Order: sequence, then C-alpha cells, then structure tokens
Amino acid sequence: MVWKHNGKVISVGKSWVSDTNTKYPKQWINLTDAEKKSAGLVWEDDPVVETFDNRFYSAKDVELKLADENAVDDNGKAIIDLRTGKQMVALGLKSIWINKTKEETNNLLKKSDWEVTRKAEKGTAIASATSTYRDKVRTACNTIETKINNCGNLTEFKALFEAPVDSDGNPTGNAPIYDFPDEA
Repeated sequence: MVWKHNGKVISVGKSWVSDTNTKYPKQWINLTDAEKKSAGLVWEDDPVVETFDNRFYSAKDVELKLADENAVDDNGKAIIDLRTGKQMVALGLKSIWINKTKEETNNLLKKSDWEVTRKAEKGTAIASATSTYRDKVRTACNTIETKINNCGNLTEFKALFEAPVDSDGNPTGNAPIYDFPDEA
C-alpha cells in the first residue's frame, strides 16, 4: 500500500516535489488524506496475489489429479523414460500421499528398529510397549492408506487434512492423513 504521484511511489520519510513544483517535506505523511489528494497523491492498494494450496492445486483453480496418469507431452505424445524404455507415469495425489504415509511409518518404526535387530541377533525380548506401538503405527498406516484410496474426488481428499474440532473450533485430534499414534 503506497501513495503515488503521477505513477511514482512517494517514499515515507523523504521529501518530494509535485508536478506543480511544490516541495513537500519528509514529514508529508502527516498531511490529512484530503491534503495528500489535493497535492496530487493517489493511494494504491497492494495488488491482490491469488494464492492456492499447492497440496491440492498446481495453479489457481487447477486441481491436481487424484489418480496416476501416463505422462504425455504438450502434443499428447507419450513421454518415454530413457532408462527403462517405458512410458513415464505422473503420480496422482493418492500415490504421492500413500508414499508420504509409508515414509512417515518408516520414520516412526526406525526409532525402535534396534530392538528388533537385537531380538534377531541376541534373542533379547522386545518390550511389549514397543511391540504394541509398532503394531499401532502399522495399523495407522493401513487405515490412512485405505482412507486415501477411498477418496472419490478432491473434496473428499482435502477432508483428510482437516483435524476434528469441538464446538468451540478447538482441535480434538489429528487430521486423518496424520493420525499416527503417539510414541511409546
């Protein structure tokens, strides 16, 4: 948001000269709006920047696809992977978020992998709390994947990112896409 004179931004704290050769001091900002306008200043709001949620859109009002699609160029010709010789696939939101869910599951399980390794190598028992937690993580992963796969449209998919709230609007749990158990 700025004041302009003949299209030129007038900086706050700096003196300036109007097109009628009137000199204004660096305190010109203290003038009333009417005085500024009579001096030829015009108020200009910042341009409206249209934003979009890049989790779901590639541009304003351009939805990302839910399902995977064969990759094609602008002419509709298949894009071939030079390493495999096969047509490339553009991953849809479902595949992308299932991969992210599996990655998060892996990260959560990594923290206790040492206990599983110790059990395999030395026969030392895994703590029941650890075993229970690991089962809950895997179950959560399966549940999240099922919810992702059951989405039939973008509205349903976007709902997976909304945390449940109480009557006051306060979150009461995790958004379904992030609903993993707390660490043991």
